[in-house]
Amino acid sequence: MSQRKYFGTDGVRGRVGDFPITPDFAVKLGWAAGTVLSKSGNQRVLVGKDTRLSGYMLESALEAGLLSAGVSVEFLGPMPTPAVAYLTRNFRAAAGIVISASHNPYYDNGIKFFSDSGSKLPDAVESEIERLLDQELVCVPSEQMGRASRIDDAPGRYIEFCKSAFPSELSLTGLTIVVDCAHGATYHIAPDVLRELGAQVIEIGTAPNGVNINANCGATDLAALQAAVKEHKADLGFALDGDGDRLMMVTAEGRIIDGDDVIYILARAAQQDGLLQGGIVGTLMSNFALEKFFAERNIPFVRAKVGDRYVMEELVKRDWKIGGENSGHIINRQFHSTGDGIIAGLQVLTAMQREQCSLAELMKGFEKYPQTLINVRFKAGSDPLSDEAVKAAVKDVEERLGDEGRVLLRKSGTEPLIRVMVEGRDEQITKSFAQQIAGEVEAAAN
Repeated sequence: MSQRKYFGTDGVRGRVGDFPITPDFAVKLGWAAGTVLSKSGNQRVLVGKDTRLSGYMLESALEAGLLSAGVSVEFLGPMPTPAVAYLTRNFRAAAGIVISASHNPYYDNGIKFFSDSGSKLPDAVESEIERLLDQELVCVPSEQMGRASRIDDAPGRYIEFCKSAFPSELSLTGLTIVVDCAHGATYHIAPDVLRELGAQVIEIGTAPNGVNINANCGATDLAALQAAVKEHKADLGFALDGDGDRLMMVTAEGRIIDGDDVIYILARAAQQDGLLQGGIVGTLMSNFALEKFFAERNIPFVRAKVGDRYVMEELVKRDWKIGGENSGHIINRQFHSTGDGIIAGLQVLTAMQREQCSLAELMKGFEKYPQTLINVRFKAGSDPLSDEAVKAAVKDVEERLGDEGRVLLRKSGTEPLIRVMVEGRDEQITKSFAQQIAGEVEAAAN
């Protein structure tokens, strides 16, 4: 993807009140996006948001900008990001807009877009929007301005869509599931999906107040979920993030099931059922044990750059179906055009019910390698990755690990850090190797 001035890998994001997450920029962004997206003649845009208090402000500002471009806006209210993608397709809208900062704290927010197909906007469209952002806003004539309305049955439509991803011959009857919605956009969705499929549901993180989204809960903090699963003697727990595109799980015993574990379950089930199309896409951070497992099963596996956008790009390029990140972004193109935490969880439950086993039993035979990650700060202008001592340290560790581990050094995309990651079978040895390489990186950075 070419360099962007305003757009990151997932729309525009930042701290509320700081550029670009300001009302004046949101107005201009709405106008620019509306002008570009309505060129096809379709002048209908859906807008959803998560539960952040700042969503009201950004929603109103976007509305003004979109209407000034002659686009009609239909509001969905608090809805998960993958729901907006689905409803954009379902309503045949020109685009969908989500006001959310995903797993970030409440004081951040963001604005991201989906095309009429429910996928991320093409680079060319983002470039055209950015070009207009640097021009003067010009309203269409009054008689051509858009209208605003609300879609009241959006939650029900999305609940039915999620349920359609669970086989009709199966049921969740007999399962007790704790679901943590992170006080985010799934608070009125995920519990109902699971209940309507037969589960007994214990809710936590379903009382949003505008500032508690992702606070000590959800997919980024599993302590509350683990405690609730044990307290209620539940069969398992679900944790979603603030906008519902990430999933983490917990077994009855409290073991954390992350994105790599979920990909293992989905790939294994798809292969057993003869439904695996092609291979699997992970990222540079996907656990080495996943790569080894796929090699043993003759399942093709490729690593994309970190970010669900890059996972999706690889899946589309290869026409594969399943991919994701260890952080919990799981994509299954058989069911949806984007990552969806609820649907990923339903696919895990499908595998459990078909095999008549617990989540822990479903994970037998798969143990992730210990992974040590050390961040080393470097000075502007220096390039520790090109240092000969660093290269020698990496080569030494790689030779000693052989085919039982791997080394990854990469620069952070947001701050001056070198991320040193080492994986291997033995946790203490892996930690020692990571410290060895990090020491050389630190010496080269100063």
